[in-house]
Amino acid sequence: MGNQYLYIVLTRTNTTMSRLIQIFKNDKYTHAAISFDKNLNQMYSFGRKHTFNPFIGGFKKEDINKGIYKLSQTVPSVIIEIQVSKEQHEKAKEILEQFISNSNLYKYNYIGLLHNIFKKSVCYENRFLCSEFVYHILNESGIVDFNKSRNLVRPINLLDIGGKIIYKGDLKRMNVWYKTWDIEEIKIRELNTIYE
Repeated sequence: MGNQYLYIVLTRTNTTMSRLIQIFKNDKYTHAAISFDKNLNQMYSFGRKHTFNPFIGGFKKEDINKGIYKLSQTVPSVIIEIQVSKEQHEKAKEILEQFISNSNLYKYNYIGLLHNIFKKSVCYENRFLCSEFVYHILNESGIVDFNKSRNLVRPINLLDIGGKIIYKGDLKRMNVWYKTWDIEEIKIRELNTIYE
């Protein structure tokens, strides 16, 4: 069955939380999500459940045309494509399905923000930060191992997973990029073949 891929989406929105993370960590990207399709129709993460209420957070399906993404004028982003085995892909999907089926059990790991800032390894069974969730799926499916507690993984760390950056720029312009995806993908893959 051909190559299998996962897509990691790193972004920086204009929320207070994002700005605080940027101040404390000076990270270019402050949010992470995972998708199993290149056009990001099915994108999942942990974050605020309601656009205007930052105090209630949990597991959610994200849409680049709604919520915080829609409110932000621009959304700096990078999309990383990871090639994985069929077994890893199936395991990752299985783990994601558990989150989807039990979404009401999961909460955003607010205290984990402090643990992360002070580099304290503390994990909770049903509480996740956005990057903690993405790393959990990658790690549990045997794709990536940073040899550190999952709660210490920040969005910016996910740039080190060894995947291919297929898009970098304003996420709100990704629809324009997607229309030219096939042409650009062919060009990129041809260049990779030449220089490999």
